[in-house]
Amino acid sequence: MRNLTFLTQLKPFVAGALSLMLLTFAAKSFANNDLPDLGTAAVNTFSLEKEMVYGDAYMRVIRSSAPMLNDPVLSQYLTELGNKLVAHATGVKTPFYFFLLQNDEINAFAFFGGHVAVHTGLFLNADNESELASVLGHEITHVTQRHLARSLEAQQKSNPATIAGLLGAILLTIAVPQAGMAALATTQAMSTQSRINYTRLHEKEADRIGMQILVDAGFDPNASADFFGKLASRYRFTTTPPQMLLTHPLPESRITEARNRAEQYSKRYVPDHLNFQLAKARIQVRFSSYSDEAVLSMFERQLNKQTYSFKEAALYGKALALFRLKKFVESEKIIDSLLKIDNNNLFYIDTKSDLLTERKDYKNAITMLEGQRRIKPTSQVINANLANIYIEADQASKAIPLLEDMIFLDKQNELPYQLLATVYKKTGNQALEYFSTAELMALGANYKGAIDQLNFAYRASESNPLQLARIEARIRQFKIADKQMDALK
Repeated sequence: MRNLTFLTQLKPFVAGALSLMLLTFAAKSFANNDLPDLGTAAVNTFSLEKEMVYGDAYMRVIRSSAPMLNDPVLSQYLTELGNKLVAHATGVKTPFYFFLLQNDEINAFAFFGGHVAVHTGLFLNADNESELASVLGHEITHVTQRHLARSLEAQQKSNPATIAGLLGAILLTIAVPQAGMAALATTQAMSTQSRINYTRLHEKEADRIGMQILVDAGFDPNASADFFGKLASRYRFTTTPPQMLLTHPLPESRITEARNRAEQYSKRYVPDHLNFQLAKARIQVRFSSYSDEAVLSMFERQLNKQTYSFKEAALYGKALALFRLKKFVESEKIIDSLLKIDNNNLFYIDTKSDLLTERKDYKNAITMLEGQRRIKPTSQVINANLANIYIEADQASKAIPLLEDMIFLDKQNELPYQLLATVYKKTGNQALEYFSTAELMALGANYKGAIDQLNFAYRASESNPLQLARIEARIRQFKIADKQMDALK
């Protein structure tokens, strides 16, 4: 979906500023008598309810600060893969939310509230779906085993200020390792060696349980050792290792343990999945540092030399590259050939929708997407594309129920709010345009801006008492949230 793919980059991801915000937030939250009584279990240190609050706050900071990628096709693929793994995890106490950051660095991290971030660079460096799944299984285990909460518990003999500092530093470390490591160095919680040992304990546990999740979900148990072994070899002599190696150290013993653990499972052939290679091709073309010409040449070489994992993925990558070079006829010819093989594949349907939109063939685009919606009524790819077509075709009001369905299924998704604001602007409903913009701002922790938008919406809703009451209620909620978020400033 060309028109709907965007990055949330409202301001730079400044590590130092984020560090200060998180440390301040933690300090205020645990000041004085608010510090929980530290016991022998993580639940006594940091309740699940508090984890959810912190997770939500941190997610809003990320939305407003990091290059978050809102591509419906990739988001749906990652969510489905993540949920497949979560279904085989034990001790799941929170919902999980998987999201992408556009960053060529190899990294993934998990934090409070079941949030799991994946850098696009992880796709670029994984050779198959099992390797990607091995990283996700590891991060899922960090959540289910409550490793952040247990890290706080390990500091139970420290004072409240130290624990507050450690909480902020831990949260920062998983997102910006260099800054987070520096923040950890300033705390007085424990000696450096003790802190490292505790981290290794968590990593070993995540490796062990994560592999079990991987195997139970039907993936290759050797994928973890293969992927981390590849990273260790590639960055063995570099002075600037990728972020993943800063937060997930790779001593030789850890890789050996992973290989030994994998050998305990019965040998079986686990084929790669086409959709992983399609997702990788999409990232290579649209969300990497490669030029359009370079990726086109890369896929043409793969096709000529037959060095691809799946011919369909190489063709798809070539079609996307041709599209970006505005060679629409050549691109559509490839996509049509792929749709003849699999007319329900969302990657192909999304690009076909873009091609039809490009030549303003809205009728056929709507026919195709409405047919798909009858098969996949909850697909964010289908609903987002169809809503976008309706907007482009000057039938914006038809997009409203589609976008409302998307919000109902995923209240953390910025995309439908952005599109709703566009719909209401096109249909002349100024009050709801302001209201949708307010919701979008709130997702990025900009509650003051959201309240301003709601005040505009209020003034534009003078003749609608129900709408006025709804706006008043939302203003009150945002004022409370703004007070809580003030601790981040």
